[in-house]
Amino acid sequence: MSLKKAVCLLSGGLDSSTCLAYACREGFECYALSFDYGQRHRVELEAAARVAARLGAARHLVFPIDLRLFGGSALTSDTPVPKGRGLAEMTAAIPATYVPARNTIFLSLALAWAEVLGCSDVFIGVNAIDYSGYPDCRPEFIAAFEQMANLATRAGVETGARFRIHTPLAGLSKAGIVKLALELGLDFGLTHSCYDPGPEGAPCGQCDSCILRRKGFEEAGVADPVERR
Repeated sequence: MSLKKAVCLLSGGLDSSTCLAYACREGFECYALSFDYGQRHRVELEAAARVAARLGAARHLVFPIDLRLFGGSALTSDTPVPKGRGLAEMTAAIPATYVPARNTIFLSLALAWAEVLGCSDVFIGVNAIDYSGYPDCRPEFIAAFEQMANLATRAGVETGARFRIHTPLAGLSKAGIVKLALELGLDFGLTHSCYDPGPEGAPCGQCDSCILRRKGFEEAGVADPVERR
């Protein structure tokens, strides 16, 4: 019996990799979608390729789109990445690492691929507990996008297909995500989370993403193999 198809957004980070592993466990034939969008931490695409291959994705597509043309983010410009911030500071305001409309763009392209594949399920590893305050990670955004998807597609209008945006990590803390990933058998060493890695791809250890990742592993009581590199 053929598996039900799903498009899974995959950055190569802890959250998106766990999300892909979850979708695979739920019995979906997964089509992983990554983006080469001009991000300074482009090394994450190598991690995404490793994860997609290890988890047996039916296909891994890397979509080129240069958001450096717009800038507006520390990840797509020369603006410094914030370092050494406490959790309260991270969530006090939308950070400089927010990429304007990133998840809206990514989900729109995932939706387009889902229509071509003839599937109605899209997975994204957004998290609204231990995260950096991005507005496009919040449940209300996901709900609004899902509603839009069912109004703006031929599949939704003509065939009655009901698109669903799956967010299995939305209500989990970082520690909860680490524990779920462990349960799913994810190899943490394949993943990459740092926003400002060194020349060889080593994590800086001080950006928001590194700090949140460390917090998750420490609270889960699990050693992070990436931190020991």
